[in-house]
Amino acid sequence: MALKSSNLLRSHLFYGFLLKWRREKSRVMAKPLKFKGVDEELQKILDANMDEAPARRRAREAFKHIQLGLDHILFKTPLDGLKMKESYEMNSRGLEIFSKSWLPQTSYPKAMVFFCHGYGDTCTFFAEGIFAYCWIARKLASCGYGVFAMDYPGFGLSEGLHGYIHRFDWLVDDVIEQYTKIKENPEFQTLPCFLFGESLGGAVALKMHLKQPNAWSGACLVAPMCKIADDMVPPWILKQILIGVANILPKQKLVPQKDLAEAAFRDIKKRELTPYNVIAYKDKPRLRTALEMLRTTAEIEQNLEKVSLPILILHGENDIVTDPAVSKALYEKASSSDKNIIIYKDAGHSLLEGEPDDMINRVFSDIISWLDEHSSNTAG
Repeated sequence: MALKSSNLLRSHLFYGFLLKWRREKSRVMAKPLKFKGVDEELQKILDANMDEAPARRRAREAFKHIQLGLDHILFKTPLDGLKMKESYEMNSRGLEIFSKSWLPQTSYPKAMVFFCHGYGDTCTFFAEGIFAYCWIARKLASCGYGVFAMDYPGFGLSEGLHGYIHRFDWLVDDVIEQYTKIKENPEFQTLPCFLFGESLGGAVALKMHLKQPNAWSGACLVAPMCKIADDMVPPWILKQILIGVANILPKQKLVPQKDLAEAAFRDIKKRELTPYNVIAYKDKPRLRTALEMLRTTAEIEQNLEKVSLPILILHGENDIVTDPAVSKALYEKASSSDKNIIIYKDAGHSLLEGEPDDMINRVFSDIISWLDEHSSNTAG
């Protein structure tokens, strides 16, 4: 009887959830964000449905000149002496993948750094020079590193439904495929290869390592998504409902979520620039995507002791997006004999984009010092 009552309760909750979703779908959508200096024609491009890659590509090209005018410390790194290249390639799943590289122009790279971006993000916003990764890429290339980045399927300029992850393992395999082709280039075959994962990209990097235990020289993990903070996860009963609904409506944007920019960016002025990343995924997470992230973090949390490569873990003490306690657990449980962790007092989630300038400079200095040391050790 108790079991029947429980099933009845779940049934009522399920249909109540569907009714709420239908009501929300029928509401008029909020007025799109308007930007200064944007004419009516450009605004139409920005207001278009970004579910598919062609619309995102049009928006990126049309809005680039606005992004280049933003005032941010990370935009002030010069391009002199760097070779940059963008490309689209069809992968083995028939998806066109966007990638970008930064190389020193007058010297041979001393190592290669492969970037794994965060949830909803794109390497193109960084590539345009606004936020952290372009700054890091330029700085690293200026220091003699070859730097490579890509947009995951469904994110940024790569093909796929925007913000949709059907299988996290497929996404990881796509990244492995793309980066393996670069590693196998005769020009780079002998170089040390480091993974650089930020937030969800930290989970991608760890999964890549677990699939390829001996393929990488080390990993730098910035606020890695080893576990999503409890405050960002829906209540248990709602999570059970979402799991059920995901079997019927996997691509629907139904998962409740706090404002990520507010949660991740401590510096208010930098937080105000986040809307200018016009091709980032900013809607509610799609059901299947949210469940895949939860499953992946649970899997990683259960396999921390299998992490055996040299690692640098960086996390903000006050991060409320990904849990710094699990970064500490990764450091303690990882079987690697070469591991280091830095917890930054008062810092939040976006260590390289959303902090005051002095903190951003400090974090970058720690990254470049670690890479310099491990590049020379590996080369030796």
